[in-house]
Amino acid sequence: MEYNKYSLVFKGSGFEYFKIQLVNIILTTITLGFYYPWAKARTLHFFYGNTHFNGQPFVFTGTGEQMFKGFIKAFLILLCLYGLVIYLSLNEQELVATALLYIILLFIIPLAIHGSYRYRFAKTIWSGIRFGYMGDKWELLMLCIKGTFLTIVTFGIYGAWFIMNLRRYLLCNIKIGDARFSYKGVGGEYFWLNVKGYLLSIFTFGIYFFWWQKDLFAYFVNNLRLTKGDQTMLLKSKATGGDFLAMIMVNLILFVFTLGLATPWIVVRTTRFLLENIVLDGTITFDELRQTQENFDDATGEDIADFLDFGFII
Repeated sequence: MEYNKYSLVFKGSGFEYFKIQLVNIILTTITLGFYYPWAKARTLHFFYGNTHFNGQPFVFTGTGEQMFKGFIKAFLILLCLYGLVIYLSLNEQELVATALLYIILLFIIPLAIHGSYRYRFAKTIWSGIRFGYMGDKWELLMLCIKGTFLTIVTFGIYGAWFIMNLRRYLLCNIKIGDARFSYKGVGGEYFWLNVKGYLLSIFTFGIYFFWWQKDLFAYFVNNLRLTKGDQTMLLKSKATGGDFLAMIMVNLILFVFTLGLATPWIVVRTTRFLLENIVLDGTITFDELRQTQENFDDATGEDIADFLDFGFII
């Protein structure tokens, strides 16, 4: 079977992103934060529209209006939560308040991740084909409860298995049309990869840190693939430790000598670096993808994830 070569590039510029961020900061400030959903929508439109696969850009169809509705819902949910915690604390029930906070967050975070993935991928389109997230929120909740409990009782050791199980569940439930992603990373390999990286970084006075980042990036990328029936697209990292060293050091220099003003350029060059170092080949004929996903407009999970400040797992 003949293998195809696919291209994945980022075409955005740092100056263009700087202008977007400048307007976003000004409008978010003068509206006391209410412009934030529109600011996030503009940012996502920039990154999606400038990411091209096989010459076709990704499209993010979410709107500031949808995100604003989710923003209000998320704000009210978390306001009630924190209000209850403060009320209990003021009534000399600090222990109950703390326990309740952690218990509620243990339930809210998986549901927020589920809602964020469902919204974000329902609004992602490539070449007219919509992405989708097919995970079940209760399955994800049980996975997170089990993972959190085992991580605590093993003093953090199980965290590597928890992270891989979570990443596998989320990625294996992402589809584009009738093609589906799969992820083969396992906790044991990830655990020893980090042990090796941590110890060698110490013994080399931090020098090996850049090769550790290269290994992590390669592990995440090399274990990901897209399948459609008997057709497959494989992903592979070609970045080296030296590449990561150069990229991170230049970013650090730019940040320090511009007092942080170069952050938009740093974000853009990092995005371009990561995508340029992913090699894709396989047998999937993307022209034959069939639309199977439905639209979804509730951005509440997306906004709760923002409020709680945890990243989007890719």
